[in-house]
Amino acid sequence: MRYLQQLFIGIAINFTLLCCTTSPSKKSNELLQETSPYLLQHAYNPVNWKAWNPKTLEQAKNENKLIIISIGYAACHWCHVMEEESFENDSIAKIMNENFINIKVDREERPDVDNTYMTAVQLMTGSGGWPLNCIALPNGKPIFGGTYFTKKQWKNILEEVSALYKENPRKLKEFAEKITKGIRENNIIKPNNTPTKFTENILAASVDSLKINLDYTNGGFLRKQKFPLPNALDFLMRFEHQYKDTVLQKYLNTSLTKMAYGGIYDHIRGGFSRYTIEEEWRIPHFEKMLYDNAQLVSLYAKAYQKEKKTLYKNVAVETLDFILQEMTSSNGAFYTSIDADSKDRNGDMEEGAFYVWKKEELEAILQEDFALFSRYFSIDKKGYWEDDKYILQRTTSKNKLAIAANISEAQLEQKVNNWKKALLEIRGKRSRPATDKKVLTSWNAMMLKGFIDAYRAFDQEVYLNTAIKNAEFIVKNQFKKDGGLYRNYKDNKSTINAYAEDYAAVIDAFIALYEVTLEEKWLQAAKELMEYAMQYFYDENTKMFNFSSKEDKDLISKKTAIIDGVIPSSNSQMARNLHKLSLYFSDKKMNELAILMLNNVINSVTTSPQNFTNWLHLLMSYTLPYYEVAIVGENVSELAKEMYKLYIPNIIFSGTSDTTSTIPLLKSKYVSGQTLIYVCTNGTCKLPKRKLPDALPLISGVK
Repeated sequence: MRYLQQLFIGIAINFTLLCCTTSPSKKSNELLQETSPYLLQHAYNPVNWKAWNPKTLEQAKNENKLIIISIGYAACHWCHVMEEESFENDSIAKIMNENFINIKVDREERPDVDNTYMTAVQLMTGSGGWPLNCIALPNGKPIFGGTYFTKKQWKNILEEVSALYKENPRKLKEFAEKITKGIRENNIIKPNNTPTKFTENILAASVDSLKINLDYTNGGFLRKQKFPLPNALDFLMRFEHQYKDTVLQKYLNTSLTKMAYGGIYDHIRGGFSRYTIEEEWRIPHFEKMLYDNAQLVSLYAKAYQKEKKTLYKNVAVETLDFILQEMTSSNGAFYTSIDADSKDRNGDMEEGAFYVWKKEELEAILQEDFALFSRYFSIDKKGYWEDDKYILQRTTSKNKLAIAANISEAQLEQKVNNWKKALLEIRGKRSRPATDKKVLTSWNAMMLKGFIDAYRAFDQEVYLNTAIKNAEFIVKNQFKKDGGLYRNYKDNKSTINAYAEDYAAVIDAFIALYEVTLEEKWLQAAKELMEYAMQYFYDENTKMFNFSSKEDKDLISKKTAIIDGVIPSSNSQMARNLHKLSLYFSDKKMNELAILMLNNVINSVTTSPQNFTNWLHLLMSYTLPYYEVAIVGENVSELAKEMYKLYIPNIIFSGTSDTTSTIPLLKSKYVSGQTLIYVCTNGTCKLPKRKLPDALPLISGVK
């Protein structure tokens, strides 16, 4: 580490979480053969970019050249900036082409490669982000890395590293071995062979520790940059509900309201940006990611089930409308992202140009309504961004503003709808940011789950039909002949062997789809995918799932994902899936494995709960009562719809209208002429009830 600092002293590296449309030259490089929109953005760079594949890696070894591994994604603003400054520059390209094998990686297609070199950069610098730029030996072992670099910085780095490799390769090889060892050690999961008794004390201590990091004023977590982290909020909602924690209830309402009011939310079209650069949710990085919006729809739908606040419903519905209109293909697949950058009025690429407004522009559009509009959408110091541009956001409820403006709430509601319609029409004439139209299996499954949760909360058939169509797309296109999954779909081609996160997300979504359709094919598909994952991803030594399949060529280190970030880790979601499937199919081995996996991470869960919130969901399922609810009889659909509207986070649900079910949970429960509700724990059921209000008191934590 000290050596690296000495080597590159004087280079000011920006290690913040930074994160892409090219200005094409006449000659293309090998990326023109790819389907990834991010890679295609770089297809006309003067840099001789190549894709990550065995042929490219072998070329580096044969020519004994250092490798530049540059990783980003299509919607990434700072990826665009570095491309414009460095990768489109002929003199920089000349240095790169003469001294390096240059590889571009779409982090969304290849999270395995991204994980490996992100870990390397974090070990070297203490931080990471995108664009991620790593220089490696011909064997792929890293020697230098960072995020965004200016043209001058990047030029100095290229010249110094290539010179050192020619003059003193031994020193670089020694450093590479140390970093590679660190990457491997970072990925080692040591099984915990001492069984832990999962208790309420462990759960309570974890939540108490988690509470220290909560921002009770602005919502979310205490940090300067604000990411929504929907899984963490989802867990806290469940804990608050089952423990009736009024402090957490207030905190969650603050978080959900502030995010819905803030600039991170697109008030004209719906949908959330990825994060904000300050703590009040005011100023976003404007890229819209499918995985964020998928999970936030689920979160707001559940919050509406629980609190019945119109704001939560409106946010979920508007976001779903945005997904349906702008991120959904005719075949039912969901696109990956929408770019942060677009052309401004002068034709220059600029972050947020599509979304922001100038005061005089709004005055011309809204005329006599401008004053009220300004109060509603903060065309003031609160909403001001830079260069006379404003980001629409709210600071108060419609009810309070209506009273202050001496109009009815219904009148204000009509005005707001008219304003949105007018601004949406104007915005539609602007240069649109690019859409990354590749399809990722795990992110599609998350969005599928979002539509299911919305269907439960709002009882809109269009949401269920959309979920079914997407599930059918996954089965038709993303299932391989051997029963496994593909990761990627673009231009009618399914490619890349899927990762553990794809299996985890699809299994979770298919279980949820079974619960709202009661079509057992979805539950059986989930079980079969779990069995496949057990064969190709499960590691007997660690009792965990590797991120990549046993069929995939190993990178310099194997990854076992356990930390829950914006997206839950593949292992935490697999463990939760195992727990649910074990109850559906009375499978003790699945249950034992879920317990083993939780036991492996329990010490980390209690010491660093913010990084293990999806594991805390599982801990809660094993700590407090967890129920199997079965409805059997001709009126199962009607009773099921009543149940869907309720927030009950500690159950699995099944049902059938006849005796043909093959699910053990439903065996021997059918009574001709009756529809009965069974509440069970670990397969043992209480006396059935005919009406839902009579059955609900049997479920602890439900009024």
